[in-house]
Amino acid sequence: MIIDIHGHYTTVPAPLVAYRGLQISDMASPKKGVVKVSDDEIRESLEGGQLKKQAERGTDVMFFSPRASSMAHHFGDARISQYWTEHCNDMIARVCEIYPDNFIGVCQLPQSPGVSPANCIAELERCVNELGFVGCVLNPDPSGGFWTDPPMSDREWWYPLYEKLIELDVPAMIHVSATCNPNFHSTSSHYMTADSTVIAQLHQSSVFKDLPGLKIVVPHGGGAIPYQFARYRGIALRDGFEPFDEFLKNIYFDTAIYDQPAMEMLLRVAGVDNVMFASEMIGAVNVIDPETGRWFDDTKPIIEGIDWLTDGDRKKLFEDNALRIYPHAKKIIEKRRKAK
Repeated sequence: MIIDIHGHYTTVPAPLVAYRGLQISDMASPKKGVVKVSDDEIRESLEGGQLKKQAERGTDVMFFSPRASSMAHHFGDARISQYWTEHCNDMIARVCEIYPDNFIGVCQLPQSPGVSPANCIAELERCVNELGFVGCVLNPDPSGGFWTDPPMSDREWWYPLYEKLIELDVPAMIHVSATCNPNFHSTSSHYMTADSTVIAQLHQSSVFKDLPGLKIVVPHGGGAIPYQFARYRGIALRDGFEPFDEFLKNIYFDTAIYDQPAMEMLLRVAGVDNVMFASEMIGAVNVIDPETGRWFDDTKPIIEGIDWLTDGDRKKLFEDNALRIYPHAKKIIEKRRKAK
């Protein structure tokens, strides 16, 4: 089985986009309202996109979350984020209901700048316990590029949410949203900087010693971490932090990186056991690479082309690691297999 752990609903039906536009234009009077989307509109939004590419590329199931750039936690107050998040998560739940063999839900959280992440616990519980989701997307910077909240090592700010993640046995994938800071381009500098920043914050803390059951997934191959591994290892030695190679055993990575040298570096630095297959399809690099003739986000052939990986290694990357790190997904997939 090929499990893609990183997919976003980037092709949402127009009524959801229209709802968000109206919500932002009327932020002074937040109302939840309704989003009227038919099942046929959902099918139309996926069958020429994600479903078509799954079939073409041989992917069996994708962990599916709301569009990352549209989370936009910096708009409005906590109520606006709550209403928007609930609609987005409900839409993912409908996708999973219509296409149960293709998608498994991962939720957005109703984060808001200056509001404790503990405010997200109720929605996380709803999504896991009622909607059957298997994880969440966690934004380390809800301010949209200004990093106004405490770092992810802060006990008072982040630990209540971390403890709930452990209790529910679900991982959190680190993922920023759009940036309103003109110094950062959202999907290039902002995303990659955030991935690296969060790993550095966690490394220079006692988070995993305090909360050994916490599971954090850093996407996009970990940003700069594999490439700058020696730098972080040296800083750890200089400043007395935990050895960096030992610390990285606490972090899980995905393969949403788009060339073989970078993929090999990630696997050598992080280790096969801590990496899961992902494409982030349809996402930030939805374009054909003229050097290969393939879409950049068609990452499966890259893994298949690494000759020093064993068949067992590839099975870990494509299936086993995801089922181990996302135990709720394992239950869902096993249940489906028995039903067939």
